Amino acid sequence: MRLFLCEKPSQGKDIARVLGAGQRGSGCYSGAGIVVTWCIGHLVEAVPPEGYDEQYKRWSIEQLPIIPERWRVVPKAATAAQFKIVKQLVGQASELVIATDADREGEMIAREIIDLCGYRGPIQRLWLSALNDASIRKALGALKPSAETLPLYHSALARSRADWLIGMNLSRLFTLLGRQAGYTGVLSVGRVQTPTLKPVVDRDREIAHFVAVPFWAVEVVLSQAGQFFTASWMPPQACTDEVGRCLQQPVAQQAAERMRAAGSAKVVSVETERVREGPPLPFDLGTLQEVCSRQLGLEVQETLDIAQALYETHKATTYPRSDSGYLPESMLAEVPTVLDSLVKTDPRLRPLIDRLDRSQRSRAWNDGKITAHHGIIPTLEPASLSAMNDKELAVYRLIRAHYLAQFLPHHEFDRSTALLSCGDQELQAVGKQVIVPGWRQVLAAPEESDADGDDAQRSQVLPALRAGLSCLVGNVDLKALKTLPPKPYTQGELVKAMKGVARLVTDPRLKQKLKDTTGIGTEATRASIIKGLLDRGYLLKKGRTVGASEAAFTLIDAVPAAIADPGTTAIWEQALDMIEAGRMTLDAFVAKQSAWVAQLVQQYRGAALSIKLPPSQACQQCGAPMRQRTGKSGAFWSCSRYPDCKGTQPVESSTSKRATLRKRRAQPRAS
Repeated sequence: MRLFLCEKPSQGKDIARVLGAGQRGSGCYSGAGIVVTWCIGHLVEAVPPEGYDEQYKRWSIEQLPIIPERWRVVPKAATAAQFKIVKQLVGQASELVIATDADREGEMIAREIIDLCGYRGPIQRLWLSALNDASIRKALGALKPSAETLPLYHSALARSRADWLIGMNLSRLFTLLGRQAGYTGVLSVGRVQTPTLKPVVDRDREIAHFVAVPFWAVEVVLSQAGQFFTASWMPPQACTDEVGRCLQQPVAQQAAERMRAAGSAKVVSVETERVREGPPLPFDLGTLQEVCSRQLGLEVQETLDIAQALYETHKATTYPRSDSGYLPESMLAEVPTVLDSLVKTDPRLRPLIDRLDRSQRSRAWNDGKITAHHGIIPTLEPASLSAMNDKELAVYRLIRAHYLAQFLPHHEFDRSTALLSCGDQELQAVGKQVIVPGWRQVLAAPEESDADGDDAQRSQVLPALRAGLSCLVGNVDLKALKTLPPKPYTQGELVKAMKGVARLVTDPRLKQKLKDTTGIGTEATRASIIKGLLDRGYLLKKGRTVGASEAAFTLIDAVPAAIADPGTTAIWEQALDMIEAGRMTLDAFVAKQSAWVAQLVQQYRGAALSIKLPPSQACQQCGAPMRQRTGKSGAFWSCSRYPDCKGTQPVESSTSKRATLRKRRAQPRAS
């Protein structure tokens, strides 16, 4: 019997339909010599410390580090019934095809079960990029040998075991150290979650400590041959900061007065350059999450769920958890089919698609840039727009637009910069004249904003200017402005920071080791990491942005810099990529992680954490940590130095006190 092992029921149903396995059974479909079954995500999970030894139920520093000699997994209680079905079918199989999601986690979901069930027969790999019938048939005709994707499993196992070692050991270590310092909460340390949290804490502190600097600008409305345009005053260097802002009001005021009195400005020079912009790549998941966060206000997990629904439910787009926006050159042959299916899906596209150059080859078509997956694009078969909800439709249209953009001309415009003299003052006017709209017919211009205010010149068209020409001065506007603090992270910007972690690293040694492309987390896991931080209360939603909670400040201040540094985690992520590429073994990686964790435990087991406790946890009489106790009237805080100090406090939880604590926790502390 040939068994196809899928990741979820919907996937199993699609593959069974194409295989002709139409007989529904308990947890499977079957046909002539074929059975299709499925997991429900991970059917097994890593054994917790107490599963290795009962003594670990009680947390103790003396027990650390906990490093399993032989790693074990057990079936999840919630999906035990489906695991039983899968195990029985694996035991009956003479041949097995892994048909889980085509990524690191999908490989792990299948291989953990195969190992646990002791299957030793032949294995092949079905590698799907889309779940429409044509794509499934194509993949069935090109099954991969088992050995080709086995390193993916080793990489996923390495990630899982590293997460276990750091999470189980360091969460226990720093929680127990925190209790010694009087902190009663759990300090949950994660290999990826903690360095993801640090940039948010750092940004919140930047905002809290930001001091606005006043500066002055002058904008002048000029006209030439009846056409109005805006120019900006160029202040002398002696009165400006490093980015050219005038910090002296009298200088700006005097300049404005001189220009008003002059009445005219003379063109000193005009430079014009033709700019050609190629289309952006099709989406990878991270970029899709960034754009949907910015343009649609979607949370990153919400975007992933929608992209997954477009892939699984609607069969409208290809595999969503891709880390590449490039497309394989072999897919150029499918362009006519994809475009025709888009017209069938939405006949209103006919005028646009008729204008496309189907033979055009943008930079997106590049085999050398392809990773395990290609960019997210529409599938080969028509989809039903009426079956999509509003958010699904909006995300689908973004994906579709980025694909169509590949067959439109470059966007071309002339950028002109004019320098003028007015009352012995320098002015600059910048203009943009679109020559060829090109791919911007289907994609709006990216958001452009100035850090300290709107730039009225970004999209203006300058009149025909030449050196020596005179322009009339209209309105002269002296603006009193202030520098703005950094903006809080949105979820999309946090994903972008996780992807480009090298930009966050300050340690020159780490920076040198990091590839520019190295990120923390993967396309498949970043949304769940952020969601986990929200669920644990380390991140707080503030409209479209996220901020750090009191617990987040405490955690980042308590743990060593190496744990919270995104660079450290990114180095380990590079090691996972090496395992995937077959250049490092699973055992070597886990041994290094185990040694690192053991070293940290040894280094910090006797440390005294410098945790600044909230008022409810610090004795108001002597400043020592407070312990929460229960008396006849309920819970109360009692000084840890009792009976030497008999300070007590009631347990309070007012909103105003929490607000005060949040403000106080924004102050930096030594760790």
